[in-house]
Amino acid sequence: MREADLDALRNLDLFKTMSARQLERLTRTGSLQRYPQNTHLITEGDKPDFLHILVEGCVELFASHGARNTTIKILRPTATFILAAVILDQPYLKSAKTLLESRVLLLPADAVRAVFREDQHFAYATIAELSERYRGITKLLKDQKLRNTPERLANWLLKTEAKQGGKGVITMDFEKKTLASLLGTTAENLSRALAQLEALGVSTSGRTITIGDRQALREYAKPSPLIDDYVE
Repeated sequence: MREADLDALRNLDLFKTMSARQLERLTRTGSLQRYPQNTHLITEGDKPDFLHILVEGCVELFASHGARNTTIKILRPTATFILAAVILDQPYLKSAKTLLESRVLLLPADAVRAVFREDQHFAYATIAELSERYRGITKLLKDQKLRNTPERLANWLLKTEAKQGGKGVITMDFEKKTLASLLGTTAENLSRALAQLEALGVSTSGRTITIGDRQALREYAKPSPLIDDYVE
């Protein structure tokens, strides 16, 4: 691995307090792979062979039932997936594919479990991360159940704009139909929601969305620290 990639790994809360010996042990048995766009990485229902760590690119976590599919989360570097399945040695509840060309570090699942049993700092960090993800799922459920589509979209716009520098412009690296799925709606409903938000200064051009009046959008969205991670 490049030293920059190792530094990114060390900066993850999951690995930050792990002993240098155990981290070297994990990375020694791991492999760094480059995948083209739209590569299927894992399939729900399969048992995990690796803990995946996204180093570069963009990955979609999604699920299917019959003919239906839904986007659960969009991951960007540096992020792990799917930790719970690896620790419990249970089948994946989600699938994953690359949305962009991506570099992914693969850490053998049995090695991760061994370090979890032996390194108390890693064990605590794992519990903390899984707890954060549980809280994240709770917030996602509240967002889905307590807000309509325009409200969910407005809060997603505010969150994403803040992550991209707070300059009033959002550049999406995936299609609008993926955004619709992420928000738990259809492409048609997303289009109607975007049209509704035009009155608040939101405009779109391809994969670029501009927020013309952040304050008006915020007053409409009513972000809450009990639902939204970006709220101070």
